[in-house]
Order: sequence, then C-alpha cells, then structure tokens
Amino acid sequence: MGNSITVSKDLSKTAHDHLWMHFTRMSSYENSPVPTIARGEGTYVFDTDGKRYLDGLSGLFVVQAGHGRAELAEAANKQGQDLGFFPVWSYAHPKAVELAERLAHHAPGDLNKVFFTTGGGEAVETAWKLAKQYHKLNGNPGKYKVISRSVAYHGTPHGALSITGLPGLKAPYEPLVPGAFKVPNTNLYRAPVHGDDPEAFGRWAADQIEQQILLEGPESVAAVFLEPVQNAGGCFPPPPGYFQRVREICDTYDVLLVSDEVICAFGRLGTIFACEKFGYVPDIITCAKGMTSGYSPIGAAVISDRIAEPFWKGDNTFLHGYTFGGHPVSAAVALANLDLFERDGLPQHVLNNEDAFRATLEKLLDLPIVGDVRGNGYFFGIELVKDKATKETFTEEESERVLYGFLSKALFDAGLYCRADDRGDPVVQLAPPLTSDQSTFDEIEQILRKVLTEAWTKL
Repeated sequence: MGNSITVSKDLSKTAHDHLWMHFTRMSSYENSPVPTIARGEGTYVFDTDGKRYLDGLSGLFVVQAGHGRAELAEAANKQGQDLGFFPVWSYAHPKAVELAERLAHHAPGDLNKVFFTTGGGEAVETAWKLAKQYHKLNGNPGKYKVISRSVAYHGTPHGALSITGLPGLKAPYEPLVPGAFKVPNTNLYRAPVHGDDPEAFGRWAADQIEQQILLEGPESVAAVFLEPVQNAGGCFPPPPGYFQRVREICDTYDVLLVSDEVICAFGRLGTIFACEKFGYVPDIITCAKGMTSGYSPIGAAVISDRIAEPFWKGDNTFLHGYTFGGHPVSAAVALANLDLFERDGLPQHVLNNEDAFRATLEKLLDLPIVGDVRGNGYFFGIELVKDKATKETFTEEESERVLYGFLSKALFDAGLYCRADDRGDPVVQLAPPLTSDQSTFDEIEQILRKVLTEAWTKL
C-alpha cells in the first residue's frame, strides 16, 4: 500500500500541473490531492490508494452496465484489430451500419435515420443545424429559433450552450448563437401555479411553450428541445400529459420536437429510449452517454423519415459531420452493450426496482435538510432546504460553504461518488449503474443520512 500512496501523490501533482479537468475549479487542488480513480468493478470504483467508492452517478450518467465488463473491452479489442478507424463521410463500415439499424429498431415511430457524433453536445448541435436546414429545404427559411427550458443543460458547444438554460454557464462565452428562448421547467416542488395538481401544472408548463412560439412568431421557430427528465436543477420528471400536449403544440405550428436523451436513454429510466417511458414520439432523439456504457465515446441524432426525406432528394446535402462520428470501435462496443442489455434484462431490472430505489431515498425525507425527492427510473435528485415548511433554499454563501465546501468532499470521503450541485437549487443527484439492487440503494441511503445530518449542523 505504501507504493500505491507514493504513486497517488505523484499522479496528483502531475494532474494539477498538466490535466485541465472539466468544470473544475483548478485552484481547489493546489494544496490538496486530486481524487484519482484507477479501477472499477460492478457498482464500485477504486482510487490509486485502493479505497473503494460506490459509483452513485455511473461515472457521469454513463456506465449503465457497470464497471469491468470484459465483453465490452473485448468487443473494442476485436474491432480495433479488424478496422480501427474509417470515417462515415460518403463511406460506410459494417459496425456503423449495424448500429444505425439497431437504434432505428429501438426508436419509436418513423425515427429510422441515424447521424453519428462522438458525444451528446455534438448530437444537440447536429439537431439544431438539421432543424434549420430542414425548414429551409421545405420553403420556410425564417424558422431558425429554438425553445428550451430554464435551468436545462444541453451541452457546451456554442449552439448547445445557447439552448442551455443556465445563465452562469453561458455568461463567460457570450455572445452565443442567437435565437434560443427559454420557458419554465417542470419543477413541481417549486411550481408557481397548480403546485397541488400535477396534471394542471403539466398543462400550464406545456402551454408556456405555445405562448413562446406565438410571442416569437410560429414562422420563426424551428424546434423545441426537451429532456424527458430534466437533469440540471435536480431531476424534474414530466407531469402527466405534459409531452402529449407539447407534441400537439409542435404539430400545430410546424415545430420539431427534439427529445434530448443524452442522459435518459439506454435504460436509465427502464426503456432504451426515454420517450417510450412517457408515451410520445419526437422528431429527433439526441443520445450518447449510455450507448456504450461509457466504454468508448459515441453519440447520435436519431431522425424521423419525415425530417430526413428532403435530404434524400437531388443534390441536397447536410453539410455537417465529425471525424470520429460512428467510429468503428465505438460502434462495435455499442452493439455489444445492447446485446448485454438484452441478455441481462437491464432495462426491465430498472423497471422492476425503480419503486424500491425511490422508497429507499424517500426515507431521507425525515431529515430537516431534505425538502424533496424526485426522479424516475435510476435517476433521482434530492433537493436540500433550510426550512421544509417554507421551502427556503440556501443563500449563495451557504451553497458555497455547505454544498461545495463540505458536502461534496464529505460524501466522497464517506465512500459515495455522486453529484452535489446548485444549478438551480441545491441538490444531490444519484444515477447508479443499472445493475444496482436493494443493497446498493441501502448503502446510498445510509451514507447520505450520515453526511446530510452533519451538513444540517453547518447551516
């Protein structure tokens, strides 16, 4: 163990000196070690000192099948020997073709065309560009605007960041791509109206999309981007009837409905595509993360035949692409991952156990700091409050001191990797691997109970 500690310290200094970590306040590690994860097995990861942590976030909503799945590594190895790389720019290779067919098979309605990317932000960028060009080809060149929800996160490329509804993330990079507008999200816990009637609240929230379309002018709006369960802000599920009403609105005004399933697809909610869980058919699905369980990077926009139709005519071309989109190794791993899903019944496992996961987390509602537990499938958020009766949230100073200064590190030190964040209101987010069972839920609840109890004393 002594040697591993030495290695860990060396790696930590090198990480601080050379590795620019994403969404990271780099000064935090000037005088403290960089957490360095070296190995994973099942629902656990291990750092360079050998300490074990429960992966309560599936890496980053990614490792659906769990860590250490040899069959996924073997699929990558075999494909790398057969064909390590070839682009899908005017050419095909077998694994991209097979994966496109497989995704089309799982997608609802007529979503049969698959445009590969290397990640979720690129998929969102692809969907916006595609929507704009589709409307131009259909004789509606003025339709370029997009509507999304407040606090929603849709990615970091300039277009995707414009669609994102988090002002703090956008401010350093403005001006962004013009034409992105925001409507209220579906946070029932803080609903401005109809807080005691989920169906009425859902109708109201959906109708805000129609009002925004009318405000901008239907002739100028190209698409609406919505996550099935909104991630940022802490797992907002859709109220009953919400997506059915949104679909109706989009059809009325010739606006494309994009289901951003970068987090929610591939079993996270218990179905391959999350729109199936809530009974709606979008025009485009954007997806990534869980497609390979994170064993190799890939993303995609899955597009309906109706939207693709003008691009299959004459000299029309979608002038867009990524060097590594549809990468042969990643496509092979994605196919093996879907095989594993079917063999092990992972989506059904989530459906069978999601109520138990919810019930276990809801035990924490007896704590004074826990205001709300919400989510769907294996994707939940716990909102933290100062006062349960009034739903009073943290001040900026309290978030900095309690959420970032204490909670994040304390949970990790206690053996739970998850996310404590205040994009919106302070929440703890949980999305364990789809292999998780009651023992996983209990371990999560026990660690959270101990650390949240201590956090309450620091407010």
